[in-house]
Amino acid sequence: MSQLNNNYVNPFDDVSLPFTVLRNHQQQYSLWPQFAAQPAGWSLCFGPASQQQCIEWVEQHWQDIRPMASPAVTTSEQAPL
Repeated sequence: MSQLNNNYVNPFDDVSLPFTVLRNHQQQYSLWPQFAAQPAGWSLCFGPASQQQCIEWVEQHWQDIRPMASPAVTTSEQAPL
């Protein structure tokens, strides 16, 4: 059985790294470490910036967390980009 290094920090939780904000086709956002390859189907919206700046950007711009494909989201309810 292997032991994890007690000093290991998941790169998605490492506040010392620069982050980007990505968005998918359903208008969902994700914080992504800048060093990591951008996954297929996601586009860059903001960054690179600090993790906190990215969180603040998402909080400002992602008003409705329901995916665009959700039946509860109608055209008149969709938030502007």
